[in-house]
Amino acid sequence: MGALPPEMVAIDPAAPGGPEVLVPVARPVPEPGPKEVLIRVAAAGVNRPDVMQRRGLYPPPPGAPSIPGLEVAGTIVATGEGVAREMVGQAACALVPGGGYAEYAIAHADVCLPVPEGFSMVEAAALPETFFTVWTNLFQLGRARAGDAVLVHGGTSGIGTTAILLGKGFGLTVIVTAGSPEKCARAIEVGAAHAIDYRAEDFVARVGEITDGRGVDVVLDMVGGDYVPRNVACLAEEGRHVSIAIQRGGTAEIPLWPIMARRLVLTGSTLRARPVAVKAALADELRRRVWPKLGKSLRPVIDAVFPLAEAAAAHARMESGAHVGKIVLTTG
Repeated sequence: MGALPPEMVAIDPAAPGGPEVLVPVARPVPEPGPKEVLIRVAAAGVNRPDVMQRRGLYPPPPGAPSIPGLEVAGTIVATGEGVAREMVGQAACALVPGGGYAEYAIAHADVCLPVPEGFSMVEAAALPETFFTVWTNLFQLGRARAGDAVLVHGGTSGIGTTAILLGKGFGLTVIVTAGSPEKCARAIEVGAAHAIDYRAEDFVARVGEITDGRGVDVVLDMVGGDYVPRNVACLAEEGRHVSIAIQRGGTAEIPLWPIMARRLVLTGSTLRARPVAVKAALADELRRRVWPKLGKSLRPVIDAVFPLAEAAAAHARMESGAHVGKIVLTTG
């Protein structure tokens, strides 16, 4: 692959702040350790945790780089001890604990996935974070199965559009909430069965109408706070409530009687700090069950693409709430 440069361009803010702290700087090219690979990054996904990290509200886990970015796609250019040399030269996308906003990034070999046939690097970079998150929360913790009805808040976000795509691909009826008629229309275009404008309608009442009073089998919630008791009211018997973010607060007052009477399950997860072995098992399941479905009818929704040097504009776009689908940075 040729000699590697000693330095790379990266986005590595010295202190928390607004989008303006995301400026290009020079950083040493990292070296892969045991079971790791070095990826020459072509594209990196932008995700809500990156924004929280930039604000100083979501520090990297121990051992993770301070450079933000949780997913990348590119070419493997070096391997560490215990990794087959045959991986060098392969195109891959990977979930990383940090470091994605750079020309080179380290990934554990076991969480690398092949770039799907016919996918651009931009599309591949938009896969790992949301696909890992939706799969583990909606299908593993939420136990969603073909025929289930699910409610997903934030239906036009990266997580929301991924939940729509995977839900439709695996036989779910996906109901989403979104903040405008235009966003509801886009969610339907992506594949949602129903979209509720939460600014104009009571989503609890609408879910009841849509399901003929039965309720949904799973709620995938990124809102938290006062949404949680309303979500509980949307659940069918033996329904599952899965929390993955707390945009409206980390505490909630929940009525216990409906949980007991309808045998509900409240659960949730975070992904970034989980052990590599857990992420590797997830990668293997995605490779076997989801990757074969990727193609013409199942590919990520890309909202906007920015050069790495314009990471500040990418974050401003995400924080505006105007985006539909994924925002991606490119290094070329």
